[in-house]
Amino acid sequence: MAATSSEPTVGVGLANPQMSQSRRKMLDLVNRLHSTGVQVDIDLPQIAVIGSQSAGKSSLIESISGITLPRAAGTCTRCPTECRLSHSESSWKCIVSLRFTTDANGAPLGQTRNEIFGPTIHSKNEVEDRIRRAQCAILNPAKPAKHFLEDGDELLGEAELSFSNNCVSLQISGPDVADLSFCDLPGLIASVGRGGNTNDIKLVESLVTSYIKKPSCIILLTVACETDFENQGAHQIAKAWDPQGKRTIGVLTKPDRIPVGEEPGWLQFLKNEKEPLENNWYCVKQPSSSDLKKNWTWKEAREKENEFFAATAPWCELEGIYQKYLRTSNLVERLSSILSDLIIKRLPEIQDELEKSIHKTRESLALLPREPSKQPVNEVATLLHEFAASLDRHVAGIPDEKGLIQSIRPAQERFRREIRSTAPKFRSYEKKFAGSRSMPPAAFMEREDGEVSEDDFFDSCAGANLNGKRKRPASSAIYVDEVFEKAQRARTRELPGNYPFVIQQAYIDDCVKEWRSPAHILCKAVYNTLSDYLKAMIHDHFATFGQGMLEHRVRVLVQDHLKTCFAKTENRINWLVDLEDKAFSLNTHYLSDYKSKFLTYYRGARRKNNHSDVMNTINTYTPPASPSMNSSKQPVSSSYGISKVLSGLAEMGLTGVQAHDLAKLLKTDSMEPALEIMADVRAYFQVAYKRFSDSIPMAIDKELVCGIGRDILPLLWNGLGLSSLDAHHICKEFAQESPTVASRREELAKKLQRLEEASQQLLRVNSV
Repeated sequence: MAATSSEPTVGVGLANPQMSQSRRKMLDLVNRLHSTGVQVDIDLPQIAVIGSQSAGKSSLIESISGITLPRAAGTCTRCPTECRLSHSESSWKCIVSLRFTTDANGAPLGQTRNEIFGPTIHSKNEVEDRIRRAQCAILNPAKPAKHFLEDGDELLGEAELSFSNNCVSLQISGPDVADLSFCDLPGLIASVGRGGNTNDIKLVESLVTSYIKKPSCIILLTVACETDFENQGAHQIAKAWDPQGKRTIGVLTKPDRIPVGEEPGWLQFLKNEKEPLENNWYCVKQPSSSDLKKNWTWKEAREKENEFFAATAPWCELEGIYQKYLRTSNLVERLSSILSDLIIKRLPEIQDELEKSIHKTRESLALLPREPSKQPVNEVATLLHEFAASLDRHVAGIPDEKGLIQSIRPAQERFRREIRSTAPKFRSYEKKFAGSRSMPPAAFMEREDGEVSEDDFFDSCAGANLNGKRKRPASSAIYVDEVFEKAQRARTRELPGNYPFVIQQAYIDDCVKEWRSPAHILCKAVYNTLSDYLKAMIHDHFATFGQGMLEHRVRVLVQDHLKTCFAKTENRINWLVDLEDKAFSLNTHYLSDYKSKFLTYYRGARRKNNHSDVMNTINTYTPPASPSMNSSKQPVSSSYGISKVLSGLAEMGLTGVQAHDLAKLLKTDSMEPALEIMADVRAYFQVAYKRFSDSIPMAIDKELVCGIGRDILPLLWNGLGLSSLDAHHICKEFAQESPTVASRREELAKKLQRLEEASQQLLRVNSV
């Protein structure tokens, strides 16, 4: 069926000039969409020709395309042959290319590779040989394709692979060619002969399935009448993916080889009574092997086919209703009608799928790191300046609950409470009363620390320090008799009633020596918080640049700088703790006020414990509402006694005396010196702890938090080597993109280009 140069220009296959303009437009559109390569992203309508080996597929393809396919053994059906037909006003031409989707080992390629195979063909006589060579190149992936194009026929018999997923693509255009895409797939294998590879059966089946499983694929199922239908497995595969037969068209080939007497069985297919399909079964008669040797033209082949069906029983005896299912011309007409109808139906869906895919692809591209800059030094410098400026803002404080300053504050509060918990736990009662007496609430302390009583505060703080570990036992109370005994033992040449200050200093030292650990724990907590915060900031600023080398280098330099700041801060903390070795304060008013309050508090608590009845009476005393209550009718009670005392003092001229002043009339307490010492120590602690709980966080903030941002830009600039002569080379290395990211970017860019080109093709059709 070879075409010659003297052959008249006639419509070939689907290029029938009588085809309606709208149908041709649809076929032209789908072919242009295929030419963009968008079929790998979108399910485009396509015809796939399948069948068992030697089922007549290639002959059917020839009748549609008007070209001659190679018949050499071992190559004609060993790989897919894709025909992309397009109408053109220019002279006829054919471009052969190789499409590789897998490598030499059969592993999928990340990106499909298309390779033009030889120069453009302008004579149909040259197509068969070029296709044969292209198929050999596909089956021998380890050898350069040009070897099969340039060398003689000695290589054409070689084959590294028995089958391949890679395909030969034919782009055929001319004035007598319509716009259509279809694919001739390798014939399905039922078994392999001696020396054959059983894996080929699954390989071919998988290849066929990859095409026909797509909902928009029209399955052109070829069945040879010379073989039992049940022994041809192509129908089972087609039925698996199209169980209702809605997109399958059956084609009976080789009707002249039906064994005598078996014709009625095949007529049942044609009448759609056996294995019915929505688009029916057709029967065609292609040239035999002997006919091919006569070099029949396409027109001669169609005339011989008409003669066969018109003069051969039982085909010529079929009712008129079934005559339309005979002959290639009727099949081709039906194919074009079904394909164009499917295209029209799919157009709105394809448009929607394209728009969604374009949007999704653009989003995927936007998520990728930005492309390497052609001026890497400027880009690195910009990143460093932006990071330094951002760091300054975060160190100064940003109004965000997850900001740096906000993240540090909980540790500072825990530190303050930890230092507060080291206050001496003085008790104004003797140790022997430890189980029966307690300290009353200290109302003035509620305004200071929010605690109602010393007992409540110490019990709540005794359990944990900054690390959550137990530090201060709840039984570490200091009783008044212990203070007194210690003071007595410390006396040297002091006058009676006087005691050396070393007693107060000893108690103060016991508190201060516990401050060093919480201070360093706070420093370490701030360091850890700052370290994590900086890592996140560095990642946000540098993660999308290059392969992460710049981020890594900046992180190392910043971490090293942070460690230096941490060491300076620890030295400053040690200095501040050492500063508290000697008790000192110029805040005499604050200290005196606290001493007065604590002395009153300790005295009151002691009196309440030692003279509970009298103190209860004094504390609960309510002045009489009127003088009549002092009459002889007033009931005798302790309150009445207080009233009489106050009245008597008033008669003596001592006015203004209140009930609580009567407590001063109680016998002088022998433990008064100890109470004085306790008040001294407790007052000084209150002054010193507030000072210390401020100075340590301030020092950490100054040396560590603010220190990390101090001179950070020149430190990074010099540390990265940007001041050297190799700055451009260094920054170029930093900007180098990951091969994975680069490959992904290229893949998405090509996909976006395919999708946008396909979208433009649709817009052109809609605008016509």
